[in-house]
Amino acid sequence: MPKPRTKAELLDTSQKNYSLLCELIAGFDEDIQNTTFPEGYLNRNIRDVLAHLHHWHLLMTEWYTIGMNGQKPAMPAEGYRWKDTPKLNQVIQKKYANTELFRVKILFDTSYNIVQKLILQHSNDELFEKKHYPWTGSTSLGAYLISATASHYDWAYKLIKKCVKQATQTV
Repeated sequence: MPKPRTKAELLDTSQKNYSLLCELIAGFDEDIQNTTFPEGYLNRNIRDVLAHLHHWHLLMTEWYTIGMNGQKPAMPAEGYRWKDTPKLNQVIQKKYANTELFRVKILFDTSYNIVQKLILQHSNDELFEKKHYPWTGSTSLGAYLISATASHYDWAYKLIKKCVKQATQTV
């Protein structure tokens, strides 16, 4: 699916990919939803993947809030550079490791809705014009929102589908 280039495409793609992800997970019984992924993956189960998405929603909303208040947000997070993203993702995974799946689903749904509301607040130009906001640097607000939503949900869908297939084939 091509990257969204308009507000309508961004909303449509993020909503479709979110729905596909949620439907995939809902289609698994409870045992499969809680199954451990094969070795070699940072995210060890569906809970970890949804917690990852939720936390990146939170990061996105933090960047947005700070940036729209005229300041430069620490991106991707305080104390991390983009090259440190794998380390940040490990911290995120550990943060939610003891949170139950049902709770993570609620967190994910809630933060998803918050990010969707951010998208709705902006025009096409505000979303897709590069350098429109000083805090987004040389890119656009839309590019960050695509990464935090549509692209991330697509990654999660593919990862979960692959890992569940691998995990259930070895049982």
